[in-house]
Amino acid sequence: MAAPKKGRSASAQSRPGRSLAFILIAIAALTGGMFLSGHPTPRLGIDLAGGTSITLTAKNEPGQPNAINKTNMDTAVDIMNRRVNGLGVSEAEVQTQGSDNIIVNIPKGTNSKEARAQVGTTAKLYFRPVLATEVSGAAASASPSPSASSSSSSKATDKATDKATSSSSASPTSSATSQGRAVTDALKADSTPSASSSASSSASPSASSSASPSPSSSASASAAATKLQAQYAALDCTDEAQRAKAGEGSKATDPTVACGKNSSGQWQKYVLGPAEVSGTDIKSAAAVFDTQSAAGWKVTMEFTSGGSKKFAKITGQLAQNQSPQNQFAIVLDGDVVSDPFVQQALTGGSAEISGSFDQTEAQSLANMLKYGALPLTFKESSVTTVTAALGGEQLHAGLIAGAIGLGLVVIYLVLYYRGLSIIAIPSLLVSGALTYVIMALLGPTIGFALNLPAVCGAIVAIGITADSFIVFFERIRDEIREGRSLRPAVERAWPRARRTILVSDFVSFLAAAVLFIVTVGKVQGFAFTLGLTTVLDVVVVFFFTKPLMTLLARRKFYASGHKWSGLDPKALGAKPPLRRTRRPSAPVDPKEA
Repeated sequence: MAAPKKGRSASAQSRPGRSLAFILIAIAALTGGMFLSGHPTPRLGIDLAGGTSITLTAKNEPGQPNAINKTNMDTAVDIMNRRVNGLGVSEAEVQTQGSDNIIVNIPKGTNSKEARAQVGTTAKLYFRPVLATEVSGAAASASPSPSASSSSSSKATDKATDKATSSSSASPTSSATSQGRAVTDALKADSTPSASSSASSSASPSASSSASPSPSSSASASAAATKLQAQYAALDCTDEAQRAKAGEGSKATDPTVACGKNSSGQWQKYVLGPAEVSGTDIKSAAAVFDTQSAAGWKVTMEFTSGGSKKFAKITGQLAQNQSPQNQFAIVLDGDVVSDPFVQQALTGGSAEISGSFDQTEAQSLANMLKYGALPLTFKESSVTTVTAALGGEQLHAGLIAGAIGLGLVVIYLVLYYRGLSIIAIPSLLVSGALTYVIMALLGPTIGFALNLPAVCGAIVAIGITADSFIVFFERIRDEIREGRSLRPAVERAWPRARRTILVSDFVSFLAAAVLFIVTVGKVQGFAFTLGLTTVLDVVVVFFFTKPLMTLLARRKFYASGHKWSGLDPKALGAKPPLRRTRRPSAPVDPKEA
């Protein structure tokens, strides 16, 4: 008989129990980690667990040229995707539909409500000077004393460590009449083109270069101030409907009213000047923890070269004014998310906002600053809720399809390979167990969520895994047909089967990788699962199927070629057993003898 090769293959043949022990220990360890993580089941995607689907439609700004094009739409998708992922929401899908729609699918789970709120805030980000502000609501008007205002220690600094303390609100004036006069005066100062510091707080588009405005421009400014004063006086930020309409229709170049919460959780209302800096002027933003002082969490910003000049100019103007007109408001989609004030011009190209932030608040503000500026304005066209009941039905149908497919494979293995099915079926179960445990662990680790295409990928993997077993078994049968007994047949068949299995799995993995890279959305779930199960197929075949086959080849039931073993030489049409014969010696030359 032909003996198996010596060396590494012979060593592996003599110690198959180690490989089996290794993979069983790995399964036990991964299962233990799955239960310890508190996630014994895979996380489900929006199509299985339910969630929210939002359709956003791009629109052009009034009087502006058409900006809806593929480049701007792709940029908006990228920013929205990073904005949602920055909140830790897994399996959120952001993709274009048609020429002007973006579909955002947010599954149920951690931060999904906040993600929906931030995706909905699709307007541009602006830095506006604060002209007037007070705590909103009836309670604030009834208690106009300075103690009614809330303050925070937020500040803005540049690289030269220029610092300023800030107040989230200004003290309300003593009566509604005096409040109205304060707003009117602020608006007039904002619209009057003079060299005084009150005029430098913001630049009005209607300002002329002369020392005194024309009668028409004064009348226009007065009318605008009166209208804005009325809006401000009537605005109640504690009313959600009023908050939604605050500043509606106002342009970036116009003063406006807005709402925001202060550090005490009270609603604050503002009169804001024209936008001086936009979100596109921010190069980067990050939440950092200040370990060198007691400031705690703060948000740092880096501006572009153009943004640095704009920011230096507006902070220099605001520093000359008195509170609250030395504040600037960071406005995202009409809402004030922060309102620090400055005492000196910030000219270093960077700034920081610090105060009584916790980590979540600092990261949320940094996320808004970093991803808030979109090249287009969007409106929410529709919101659809996908119920978990529908997802449960889809998952149930997918599991039934998987069970049917697995059952058919098992029936085929039992009928065709008979005793070899004792190796193939446990191998399939081991592969399935590894796939399930790893997908459950990947949920809390990298945010992987199982969707319906991913379930389809797992079902397809049943056939890929079965193919590997079939290749190995057929190679063994070929060796038996050549007249070899089972043990050497297994060791001679393995190198050939191994090459075929590796090439086949490499092609499948390459296809899955390409599909994952070039596709978006749910198709990536199919590609990811297909790639994962392909890798696990190699692990199972090398560390479970082959060692188990080596052990069973030593059993008489298989080694003797029992008719139910699936390796009966007669049924396979084997040749007579190979025998070693001694090579005949060369004839002796009589002359030499």
